[in-house]
This record gives sequence, structure tokens and C-alpha cells, in this order.
Amino acid sequence: MTDASNFIWYELMTSDPAGAAAFYGAVVGWTIPSQGEATAGGVDYRMIGRSDGGNAGGVLALNADMLAGGARPLWIGYLHVADVDAAVEAIKADGGAVQMAAMDIPVGRIAMVTDPQGAPFYVMTPTPPPGSEGMESDVFSMDQPQRVRWNELATSDPGAAIAFYKKHFGWGQEGEMDMGPIGAYRFIQRGDVGIGAVMPLMEGYPAPVWSYYIGVDDIDRALAAVRANGGTVTNEPMEIPGGEFAMNAIDPQGAPVGFVGPRQS
Repeated sequence: MTDASNFIWYELMTSDPAGAAAFYGAVVGWTIPSQGEATAGGVDYRMIGRSDGGNAGGVLALNADMLAGGARPLWIGYLHVADVDAAVEAIKADGGAVQMAAMDIPVGRIAMVTDPQGAPFYVMTPTPPPGSEGMESDVFSMDQPQRVRWNELATSDPGAAIAFYKKHFGWGQEGEMDMGPIGAYRFIQRGDVGIGAVMPLMEGYPAPVWSYYIGVDDIDRALAAVRANGGTVTNEPMEIPGGEFAMNAIDPQGAPVGFVGPRQS
């Protein structure tokens, strides 16, 4: 399977990269450099390192101008497309919006868009390094720690959102879990791989949004680390199908995040 329509990158936009490095280092085991690389326009960008030597994503430092313009700490995903400009036009034609116009960066071409309900994400056509053509991104995994393991969309119109992602990214939707008065938790697939779910927007969510669950080695250790390092737990660990546990938190800078993993004790 190629990377077409896959989540190929995740990015933490944060007001304090050093604080985020300390938090995610303690909770997940990642390494984030103390100094970023200046990218186009002088933006501070840092790679997230995993213990196995790979990258889990990137950290973009929100500067004063970005914050003044309304940007806030947030995790955001990148979806692979064959042609960014064509994807943007098709998304606009179906009711989506453009948050950041298509632009070239050293590693490819990107644009930030929203789906018709308003959930933001990037579309990207990457330019692989010489000799790496055909390689697949490994930032998402169904079962590995230190990678995003689940992509969850909370939206005001789950049926319309599923139809949108089916049309533009070829995803499937099979199976669901009854959440009582909240509604159905509907599972989504890329090929035969379960990549996440779509759920109704619950009270307290200000707008439709994608949430990402990061794999940890021990959910109770991660829970303690969240609390000990300035995070806020919004949902305690709960058992999920398969016997592992998932929890939700807000990192010290204000970005919502999820964690998933086994209970070791």
C-alpha cells in the first residue's frame, strides 16, 4: 500500500517548544531539540525524535504574530495527496475552506484546509529525499508506542463528514459502537487498516476537530507523568476494545491530546 490518503505527518503547534519537549519527553519518551531550525519565513520548527531513531512528527513554534492572528496550541495531521492544488480545489468545491494557501516547502507542497464542518488538517504532496522514493511514512501505527495510533474526528455532522473523507481520500467506514445519548462512534478504515473513528461533537467542544492518540508503553505511568509535568487530565483511562486503555489530556501549553496503551500493573 502506498501513502496515498494516509496520515503521513503530525505537527504540534505550540507557544512553548521547550515546555512541550519536557512534557512529551516525560509522558511519551520523545526527544525534541532545545533549538529549532529556522524554516521559510523564519519559523522555528523542531523534529520529534522517537527512541528507535525515527521521527514522530514536528513541533512548530507559534510566534507573537501567529498568536495575535488567533493561532492556538493544537495537534494537526497531514494527509497525503497526489496533487495539492487539485485536492484544494476539490475540497473547496465540496464546502471545505482554505486556511493556508498552497505553498512549497523543502520537503514538498502543502496547504491547510478544513472539511465542510470546519475540522482543520493539512494536505501534502511530499518530495522524498533521493534514494527514498517509495518509502512509506511510519508516524502512524496501529500498535506501536511513540507513534500516533488513532485518529478521532468529533464533528457536527458525522454522516456528511464520513461521506466527504470517503470521496476525497477513499476511506471506508465499517462498524460502530453505541455511545448512548452521545450517538454512534463510527470506525473508519484505510484499506483494511483501522485508522480511527468519527463521533458526534459533544458538549464542550467549541468546533469540529481531529484528535490524535499517541501510543505509550504504560497508560498508568503516562497518567502520572501528565499530572506531574503540568498537564490536565480531561478523561481518565478507560478500557477500549482489545484490552488497552485510552485517556485524554491537555498539555501544559493548551493543546488537547490523547494517549493509548496497555495497563502494565
